[in-house]
Amino acid sequence: MKEDKKIIKQTKKMEKIEVEKELKKSKLKPKPKLKPKPDFYLEAIGRRKTSIARVRLWTKGKKEFLINNKPYKVYFPNFDLQEIIIDSLNKMKSLDRFKIQVLVKGGGFHSQAEAVRHGIARILVKFNPDFKKRLKKSGYLTRDPRMRERKKFGLKRARRASQWRKR
Repeated sequence: MKEDKKIIKQTKKMEKIEVEKELKKSKLKPKPKLKPKPDFYLEAIGRRKTSIARVRLWTKGKKEFLINNKPYKVYFPNFDLQEIIIDSLNKMKSLDRFKIQVLVKGGGFHSQAEAVRHGIARILVKFNPDFKKRLKKSGYLTRDPRMRERKKFGLKRARRASQWRKR
């Protein structure tokens, strides 16, 4: 009885293996799908205070400048902030040469604008190392380290204590 069960199990295994082999042979192998080549882009990060800007630069495609999926003139309606953003591009005379996409988070508007400028300057240096000297001289490659100091316990702000009275 035990021997019969062993033989049945073995034959089932053999049949299963043969069926799998036949299925493999009969299946037509699908042609591999050709994936379109991804667009080549350069990426850099710019920072200022608590703002972080992730900048991507494409040399091909529609020449546009998007910040958080909006045109930069819509995201920063203030003319002064627009000037801060495009300063590094104007310095290299390459404002309409690239498609630039930026994701920016944190901080205020001015801090975000300076973070974007820092990221664009870094990406331009990746694109062409000859730009480094002019951008460094203008101060666009230097990360501004000034940040808000944290609040200390026992004080109202970082250094502001409650008013002291003598009498």
